[in-house]
Amino acid sequence: MKLHAVDWMLVGLYLVFSLGVGLYFSRRASGSLSDYFVSGRGLPWWLLGTSMVATTFAADTPLAITGWIRTEGIWKNWFWWNYIFSHALVIVVFSRLWRRAQVITDNELIELRYGGRPAAFLRGFKAFYFSTIFNFIVMGWVITAMTKVFEVFFGVGQIYAVSLCVGIVLVYTVFSGLWGVVITDFVQYVIALGGTVILAVVVINSDAVGGYGQFVSKIAELPTEQTSMFITQPTGTEEFFSSDFFTFLIFMTVVWWSSHNADGGGYFIQRLCSAKDERHALAGTAWFALNHYVLRLWPWVLVALASVVIFPEAAGVAGGDDESMYLVMIRDFLPPGLRGLLLVSFLAAFMSTVSTHLNWGASYLVNDLYRRFVRQSAPQRHYVAVSRIATVALAVIAGIVALQIKNIGDAWIFLWAMSSGVGLVLILRWFWWRINAWSEIVALASSLATILVLILYTEAKGIPLELRHQILVVPISIACWVTATFVTAPEPWEKLSEFYSRVRPPGLWSPVRRRAGIAPGQGVLSSVFLNWSLVVSFLLCLMIGTGKLLLGDGETALWLLCVSALALALILRRRGSFFR
Repeated sequence: MKLHAVDWMLVGLYLVFSLGVGLYFSRRASGSLSDYFVSGRGLPWWLLGTSMVATTFAADTPLAITGWIRTEGIWKNWFWWNYIFSHALVIVVFSRLWRRAQVITDNELIELRYGGRPAAFLRGFKAFYFSTIFNFIVMGWVITAMTKVFEVFFGVGQIYAVSLCVGIVLVYTVFSGLWGVVITDFVQYVIALGGTVILAVVVINSDAVGGYGQFVSKIAELPTEQTSMFITQPTGTEEFFSSDFFTFLIFMTVVWWSSHNADGGGYFIQRLCSAKDERHALAGTAWFALNHYVLRLWPWVLVALASVVIFPEAAGVAGGDDESMYLVMIRDFLPPGLRGLLLVSFLAAFMSTVSTHLNWGASYLVNDLYRRFVRQSAPQRHYVAVSRIATVALAVIAGIVALQIKNIGDAWIFLWAMSSGVGLVLILRWFWWRINAWSEIVALASSLATILVLILYTEAKGIPLELRHQILVVPISIACWVTATFVTAPEPWEKLSEFYSRVRPPGLWSPVRRRAGIAPGQGVLSSVFLNWSLVVSFLLCLMIGTGKLLLGDGETALWLLCVSALALALILRRRGSFFR
């Protein structure tokens, strides 16, 4: 596909801007590890929240969503919609706790919460595992998505596309640290959101669709399971554990609390630790959730549904790749200028996510491995220089991994399974004093061991690794870490008192408070649960209500939006309880 001169001009201007940001903030990021990785703890809520949104909006996101809607239906997006429950918990509790902890990385918290050699080992192992193996898979699928963009737009081969993608993002990430990442994130998000809205409007009003009224009529003719947001019962004669209904149940009831991101997740935590104060951390997370689940979601869904109406079959249009149909809509329906804007939006989304993962991964390698175990008292500028070297190394290896990933949606689900047994421990370590370092070690080790056994089993049987296999990781891991918790000694009282005094978490900390003579912290669990329920109700009803309204179900939308408004009113009335 040929691009017009104006398209190339937009791409060029954006790349020049990104390079300029990297060079401008290079000095500001070079003073210390705190400057390079947490922006000197000076980010306002709107900037850190927007950076969170931009980071979760990569080139892979609209492609995977389009693929799911075309092959299985809107409901499949509950794989990531379910995180609305954990993100509400981050808003209500964890946003402030992470800011109080005063750490550079979430792994640093391990030796604040736990003591001794088990804590040191856990910090080092998690830093290595998440900065390399885990991080490479994430960056690999993001780079894979961008190569699909290059292939559809320019017909560029995979190896050349990967090399180009990695080279582009390295330029400003290496120099500017988190400052450059969040500043470009803000601009990237504005461009990307604008581009997705424009694409949805143009496609729906094209001759192929016939306008919004025709669009609503045509999607009403699609199969119910493709347009429904929920699966209410098993369909057909398929086995329950292989059914869409089983998948939906697991998404809704298990994934959100079992995920390794249950208490925020690495790069989210990095943003929270960069906030000016606790209020900015909470407000930034709330701003992220509103954008993530409402503002940017539905343009993707509308375009995906329009692609089903226009091209029921992907074969012959996108080489049989349903995920690439989003790109086909850009290619076939946007005029010069707008086509370049959408290309820039993909480039921006890609750069935002990869730059974040490079900076976050390097923070683990340097702060939690090199500085902790190799060289503990070097000058700060030395650590910044090592951080830049680590960033380059991570980018090169991520590009190699990208060559092995074919389907983005499958990679998402597999990544969850790799560490799905650790989520509950990450939540409970804040709420319950009895959790110790061995709890986390056994949770992570049993998750990895179980998924490895399942991979070998399915390979030996010649069957695909499905969710019905992967879900076994959760109960096995929980059984292992609960046993380990009670057969090992609790953390020393001095360590627990130090942690509680600094962070003041809610929950089951009475023995620690009594021994240390410390007053209660954030309040009782009932208040936390009520606040969490209100935030979930507000976000969930607003998300689904907005979708129902756009898809033509005005009556249901009205009821849901009224419930969302009521929940928001109660949140505002109780806002003081969020900071106790």
